[in-house]
Amino acid sequence: MELYELTVHELVDKLKKNEITSEDIVKSYSKRIAEKEKDVQAFVTVTTDTAMEKSKNTDREKSKLAGIPIGIKDNLCTKGVKTTCSSKMLENFIAPYNATVVEKLENEGIISLGKLNMDEFAMGASTEYSAFKATKNPWDLQTVPGGSSGGSAAAVASNMVPWALGSDTGGSIRQPSAFCGVVGLKPTYGLVSRYGLVAFASSLDQIGPIAKDVEDCAILLNVIAGYDEKDSTSVNMPKKDYTNSLVKNVKGLKIGVPKEFLGEGINEEVKKSIENAIEEYKKLGAEVEECSLDIANQALATYYIIACAEASSNLGRFDGIRYGYRTKNFETLKDIYKNSRSEGFGAEVKRRIILGTYVLSSGYYDAYYKKAQKLRTIIKQEFETLFKKYDVLITPTSPTVAYKIGTKSNNPLEMYLADLCTVSVNIAGLPGISIPCGVDNQGMPIGLQLIGKPFAEETLIKAAYTYEQETKFRENYKPQFKN
Repeated sequence: MELYELTVHELVDKLKKNEITSEDIVKSYSKRIAEKEKDVQAFVTVTTDTAMEKSKNTDREKSKLAGIPIGIKDNLCTKGVKTTCSSKMLENFIAPYNATVVEKLENEGIISLGKLNMDEFAMGASTEYSAFKATKNPWDLQTVPGGSSGGSAAAVASNMVPWALGSDTGGSIRQPSAFCGVVGLKPTYGLVSRYGLVAFASSLDQIGPIAKDVEDCAILLNVIAGYDEKDSTSVNMPKKDYTNSLVKNVKGLKIGVPKEFLGEGINEEVKKSIENAIEEYKKLGAEVEECSLDIANQALATYYIIACAEASSNLGRFDGIRYGYRTKNFETLKDIYKNSRSEGFGAEVKRRIILGTYVLSSGYYDAYYKKAQKLRTIIKQEFETLFKKYDVLITPTSPTVAYKIGTKSNNPLEMYLADLCTVSVNIAGLPGISIPCGVDNQGMPIGLQLIGKPFAEETLIKAAYTYEQETKFRENYKPQFKN
């Protein structure tokens, strides 16, 4: 077995026993990137040469993770390296500082292999909206990897990185993880610092891990979680060791299954896989019953109004004056603003800025944005009511498996519906994890989503780990790289 096929915890064990070195690991992944990147197109910037230099000077006494490589989504600032958000607007932007999560990785001696492709400014669900390239799904290169963290999920699934960081605004860690057959965790809002994350929608964005298995997700969450005074939304709470939750036991766990997420619009094979997973949890001793999340049908509209409004505000800073792309075609100051933004932003980003500006405008603020914020409160209350009775909720991660490239990119409404199962988690600021629960008749992965109470990541990790250990998806299924 090649080193790039191992999980992080397996690599750590080998390092501990002096069976391998950090150089061996980085060399193995560098070779894999050279082989597979041309097919998968997961990276915007590859930094394997720098990684090889760093691997020669790792301090194993500093941290057990020293010398382990990682991939970083390209909306996380990395000092001295391009941070493009996969946009022409930031094509040549080199960050002058590190995001807090990147700083934490470096403090552990974790080595970046490069910056990973994404939908432009994290707006999309397929990674087709990158200004530079469309990432492919390693299970079938004709299909999308999901988005916006599609580069992160595809890089992990194709063994080009052992794990990666993504960001999740409405499902952008969980949905690509489901499409690519890997594990993705969206932490509770405020658990992981957003300092240095280029903002899409500040009240919804959250950074989290994408990994080959649940154990690696727990290890990476240990590294990146924690209070940060540089982020005003960061929550100051005692540090936890999430690896303590890697226990195979769900006896007595109360699981609710909101019926609204297994009804109309959910692919039959996806529905069947979720039902099989529910039966598995019952066999393992969990108490499972159907429940209702009444407001689920309003969540998608609520999300897109709030997200676009915040995007419109956040992206106002990219004006051709301060930094980023500036048009060469101008005579007046107004020309600079207008042409820089027209030329620098892609179609999907423009669409969301326009929609966000519209719902924030004086004539429509009360009718749309204010109403959406009221609905957000109701959605939070609905979840609070359910969590008085249940420890965990189960839904599909996505209504479908990965679809063919180009089939939805020209139909924004159909693309937005792909977020049906995930957006309510961000609206309510809850933790959610996606784990593989089978494949369809074409061999494409299906994702199971577990939703937890605020700051109850331990319960999610325990529930996900138990199911994963019982079903052993990674042992039974591998990406095929079909053309």
